[in-house]
Amino acid sequence: MTTQASQVCPQPELEALVGQLAEGAGTDAIEKALHLYPTDPRLLFLYGSTLAGDRRYPEARIAMGQAVEAAPEFWIARFQLGFLEYTSGEPDLAGLTWAPLTGRPADDALRLFAEGLMRLPLEDTPGAISLIRRGIATNIENPALNRDMQLLIDELDRSAPPDPEPTSETDLLLRQLGQGSRR
Repeated sequence: MTTQASQVCPQPELEALVGQLAEGAGTDAIEKALHLYPTDPRLLFLYGSTLAGDRRYPEARIAMGQAVEAAPEFWIARFQLGFLEYTSGEPDLAGLTWAPLTGRPADDALRLFAEGLMRLPLEDTPGAISLIRRGIATNIENPALNRDMQLLIDELDRSAPPDPEPTSETDLLLRQLGQGSRR
């Protein structure tokens, strides 16, 4: 029996697997494909994504980490691995995972998303939202990711403290002057 460990899953098989997953097939189908093609980064990423969808986050991080290790420039896998790390309370690790994204073009959606997310630990919510919105505007390849990022923006908007009421006429005048200078 020959091993296919160094080969990638043929595109028709990968597409059939994605179809099976869309119809509700569980991780078993991906595990079978990974048995045949254990180093295929696309399968590893798909497996990690499915595990994350099942809220099996530690296992998802391992699979996505293997995908990024196998293909360091598999940008969506790198972003999603960083996002799992970030949402697991490890923004510093996410920053390391996302660091290669800074070499992408300035208008690259994944770069903008990562840069925006990294503003949150710095308590720069407006800057984060601005970068994430720019990412959404440039991301035409992955509408599902745009929806996730918009949900994040919506949550940030809901949790933002309201502007405090002016405490004096001078405070009100200063605010009005400040708003006028932004226009």
